[in-house]
Amino acid sequence: MNELKKRAGLILDAPDADTNSKLLKICQLLDQEVDYYNWTGFYFRNGEKEELILGPYVGAETDHTIIPFGKGICGQVAVSGETFVVPDVHAQDNYLSCSIDTKSEIVVPIFKDGKNIGQIDIDSHKIDPFTKADEELLQWICQEVGKLL
Repeated sequence: MNELKKRAGLILDAPDADTNSKLLKICQLLDQEVDYYNWTGFYFRNGEKEELILGPYVGAETDHTIIPFGKGICGQVAVSGETFVVPDVHAQDNYLSCSIDTKSEIVVPIFKDGKNIGQIDIDSHKIDPFTKADEELLQWICQEVGKLL
């Protein structure tokens, strides 16, 4: 994970790329380098509305381009502001299915000036693959992304 962190840092620090390009490259890096990441994307608060709007992502198309606060795992993280790891999505009552292949999910919030402005969302086709190292890497990425925005 340290190598991934280093490579993510290089992407985020690139002086010539715009923010959306950097975020897409982060999604691509994670998707290519972590075999159990099967959908990787960013959601951001839609202005002052109580909803999230889909940003850059890698993976299958999703119908969930707008998610109301409180709905699904992403909507819950928008309200709680806390990382949410779901080892088995089928055990969750408030889960929005993006793909029948998705078995687990991790969502990590992004803060700017103390305000929850978005999140990174990762789905996996494996049950319970996410480790403390995943959480730490994704929290670091989200902290760095918050500085960009």
